[in-house]
Amino acid sequence: MLAEMDLGSILATPLDAATKGYPPLAPPLPASAVGAQGWRVLAGDLPFPQAVIRDSALAHNQAWMRDFTTATGVLLAPHGKTTMAPQIFALQLAAGAWGITVATVQQLAVCVRYGVRRVLMANQLLGAAEVTAVVRLREAHPDLELHFLVDSRAQLAAIDAVASSLHPARKLDALVELGVTGGRTGCRSHDDALAVARGVAESVSVRLSGVECYEGLQLTGDTAHDTAVVGELIARVKSVAVACDREGLFGSESIILTAGGSAAFDIVARELPTALSLPVLAILRSGCYVTHDSGFYDRFFAGVRARSGAAWQGRPGLRPALEVWSRVQSCPEPGLAILTMGKRDASYDIEMPIAVSAYRPGRDQVPREVPADWRISAMNDQHAYLRFAPTQPDAPQVGDLVGCGISHPCTTFDKWRSLFTVDDDYRVTGAIRTFF
Repeated sequence: MLAEMDLGSILATPLDAATKGYPPLAPPLPASAVGAQGWRVLAGDLPFPQAVIRDSALAHNQAWMRDFTTATGVLLAPHGKTTMAPQIFALQLAAGAWGITVATVQQLAVCVRYGVRRVLMANQLLGAAEVTAVVRLREAHPDLELHFLVDSRAQLAAIDAVASSLHPARKLDALVELGVTGGRTGCRSHDDALAVARGVAESVSVRLSGVECYEGLQLTGDTAHDTAVVGELIARVKSVAVACDREGLFGSESIILTAGGSAAFDIVARELPTALSLPVLAILRSGCYVTHDSGFYDRFFAGVRARSGAAWQGRPGLRPALEVWSRVQSCPEPGLAILTMGKRDASYDIEMPIAVSAYRPGRDQVPREVPADWRISAMNDQHAYLRFAPTQPDAPQVGDLVGCGISHPCTTFDKWRSLFTVDDDYRVTGAIRTFF
């Protein structure tokens, strides 16, 4: 898969001062040349705010997930919506990922453009323009393997109406999706799912390639609860797959069973594999593992490690690779510092960024860990409110740098058209482009 990735145009595209985070006085440079400039984040060579990806943590997380999927016998199609960065897709595929997951036809097109040839679209395919685009992509790339979701005969009929008029050379591949009451998409019952599967088997343009679900919206972080609800949902997936297999509804050479967000993928890995009359591919779709975070997923990961046995508890876990650095631009009152970072720069949909490091230019040699009571209480578009005890001996000062971890990496990546990678001394090593 890596040999097929074509990143040349990404690396050759110039970055310039119109790009957020790029040095304002630097000449335009191709992304491939950024790492040779000797820029240092802590030396102020870059403007702030600045989102960076730490190379060491990125490499560690990929190795960790590779080892986990190998040990548990499942495959991995990481969700590309987390980063929408083909350069990171290439790293994930090189680390053993089976393919890449997407949510939209636009994301699919980005994957195909840069050489990904196995894609799960973990969403319903619907709409004449979208169906036509998928058919054309598959015609232009005969080696493209794509599986999308169906959860109703109405959706299937709409696909058939468009696809049949295009006379594709091969049928499209669909996974029946199971959902939960009160949740989002997906068949609510076994009988509904089986009826949709039968409809796919009868379709003139679509064939049945597997069964899918997403367990993430039910999770609470309580191991007993999460184990029960995920186990029940995966059992439903397997029950539908067995019924489809008995009726001979699958039209593919192998059967895909897929689930798994980034919060309880260990339960999915344990429960999902099963034996059917055709080879079964049990595929996780975790995406946030690649950069992890310092909040939401970090808390859930404690449960993953606890449930995975002593071997996994005794080795380093996933590490936060994504940070957003900003300056203290004002200290207008005791106990409050205003940072040059806001909702345009960092995730805030689950919780505020988490202050983890500080650096005072001209004094500190390396970033220092901040006191536990430092917290971001609110953000505006371009400002963050950092609260702290005003009597602290090392309180923030105007000009200080503050490094924040984030909670939910997906909604930080989509705020940046490019992000710099850095080594552990915060020297810039390269640039990664995103395609949201």
